[in-house]
Order: sequence, then C-alpha cells, then structure tokens
Amino acid sequence: MAEHTGHDHLAHLEYLGDATQFAGQMHHMMGYSPLFENFNMAEIRLMSHFMHVYRAAAGQEIIHEGEQGDYMLLMIEGSVEVFKQDRWNTPQLIATVDSGKTLGEMSMIDGEPRFATCVAAEPCVFAVLSRENLARIILEQPILGAKILMELVLMLSQRLRQTSVKLVSLMDKNAS
Repeated sequence: MAEHTGHDHLAHLEYLGDATQFAGQMHHMMGYSPLFENFNMAEIRLMSHFMHVYRAAAGQEIIHEGEQGDYMLLMIEGSVEVFKQDRWNTPQLIATVDSGKTLGEMSMIDGEPRFATCVAAEPCVFAVLSRENLARIILEQPILGAKILMELVLMLSQRLRQTSVKLVSLMDKNAS
C-alpha cells in the first residue's frame, strides 16, 4: 500500500513517489492552475522535489471534513468532488475540481480542520505539498518560496472577494 511519507491521512491511497517524475505533466497543466499559472518549468521541477504523488480510485475519500490536515493537493489527473455538510449533516456537492486546480490550501496555511470532504469522482493522481515542505522551500529556495506564498495569498484573496460578493448578494435577497 502507501509508503509512509508523514501523511497518515493519505495512507489508504496508492503512493507513487516524489513528484519529480510528474514535473513535465505538472508544467503542461499550469495554464489551468490559478495557483501555479505563473510558474516556469524550472520552478515546477524544483518544487516537485518537495512534493509526493498519490493515486486514488473513483469513490475514494481523499480529504475528510473536520479532520486535521497540514497539506494541500495539486490535481494532476482526474477530478474530485467537494462536499460540505449542511446543518442537517447531509453532504452537499459544492464544487468539482479537476487537473491543475488545488485543494486544501486553507488547512495547509492555518492548520485548522478541513473545511470540506473531497472524494475522487474518477481515478485521479495528485501531488501533495505539506506545510513542512513549504517551510523547507522557503528556507532552501527563498525566491521560489516567496513566489508560492505570494500566489497563495493572491488566490485566497480572490476567493475571499468572490465569497464576499455572494454574501452581499444573499444579504440583499434576505433584506428585500
């Protein structure tokens, strides 16, 4: 089964090794990646040394809402459905995430429990960047580390703006 890489929550998935063998594939999909679209092949190759790759079968849970997690995922192949429990604890599909997109950035950054559950909608392959390895990048490759942090901040800021627009819209509907 999975080789131990420090990601106990991923131990039920097939471990494919470090991401260096996937660097070319990762680079090809960067145009679809809000987080990594401005990264060149050399930066992707460098970053891949700090990432691990896993495969999940269709229907396998990858992230569980409420569990601890200190890593994010970069989808390489396949797609993942994201479910958020409503107030009756019924999972509601809130997003589908495919190649080039990332999951789990918030928990990687703030160490808070996972916001949603992510399930493989089809067989998928993804690279994992842990908080510990992000810290290593920042120390060992500070220019790359600063770029990753800047892109993370920009992406999360854009998401917050989009969420705020939705919130104001809902508040306006409720007021009328």
